[in-house]
Amino acid sequence: MKPFTVACLLAAGLLLPPALAWSDPATLPATVPLPPPQPPARPEGLLPPELQVTPLPPERPAELATGAGRDAGKEVGRKTDEPQPNTAPNAAKEPPKDGPASLSEAPLPPERPPELSGGAALALKVSAPDDSACLRRLERLGARFEALPSLGNGQCSAPRPLSVTALADGVTLEPAAILTCRAAEALARWTTEVQVAAQKEFGDSLKSLALGGTYVCRGQNHDTDAKLSEHSFANAIDVMGYGFTKRASLKVTAAPEGTPDAAFLASVRTGACGFFRTVLGPGSDAAHGNHLHLDLRERNAGHRLCQ
Repeated sequence: MKPFTVACLLAAGLLLPPALAWSDPATLPATVPLPPPQPPARPEGLLPPELQVTPLPPERPAELATGAGRDAGKEVGRKTDEPQPNTAPNAAKEPPKDGPASLSEAPLPPERPPELSGGAALALKVSAPDDSACLRRLERLGARFEALPSLGNGQCSAPRPLSVTALADGVTLEPAAILTCRAAEALARWTTEVQVAAQKEFGDSLKSLALGGTYVCRGQNHDTDAKLSEHSFANAIDVMGYGFTKRASLKVTAAPEGTPDAAFLASVRTGACGFFRTVLGPGSDAAHGNHLHLDLRERNAGHRLCQ
């Protein structure tokens, strides 16, 4: 092969020198890695923003600064080489001139009216409600009653009580009931329902109501430590039994189921819930096993207790 041809083949890499063609591949020179390309320049629009400085709040107006605030503002400009105030123990006892003492500048509340202070406050009395309309309704219901002087015994009171002796259709109360006008009206309206139940169950007319008590100053269920009963305000009635024109009287008790007595007692007890806010009787608790307690106690949201 001519020397010129060999040189051309070597230059093109088609012909290797004999020493390299027959050498071990492990002895071949390693390939030199190329350096990675340089990243492109960062666009000017993506440069980090300049550091933002948070603005300070505006200064407190002078008219809103207290004495302590004004002194605090002066302390900011005080030089460190100024003599500091005396911090001795005796100096600590003296109140600062413009410190907490400045709170006394706030206006004091007005004085309590003399009629609401001391013994005058205890002598205040709440005026009794106007019962004129209630009394007219009670007369139309056929009730017989008379006004009594106001009653009072400590917290127990009845400013305008009535002594009610009879209701519509000549139904007598035994004994007479001492009630407020509202309680007497509720009793008179309920008694008309009792009259209807007597005609339905017995074919007889209601003649009387046997009462156990109306006004009496005591706690609930005769407990001296309990809340005052509505009896303490002439706002409650205890019905012990019913009298009739022909048949024997009927006591308030637990009658055998399926009998006319049980049907009558259940009917009048259920009807009482439409006129009174509290209805308790046999089965409610041991204290009401022999009578029907009816009262007009005010409760939240007009709640009624019928047991």
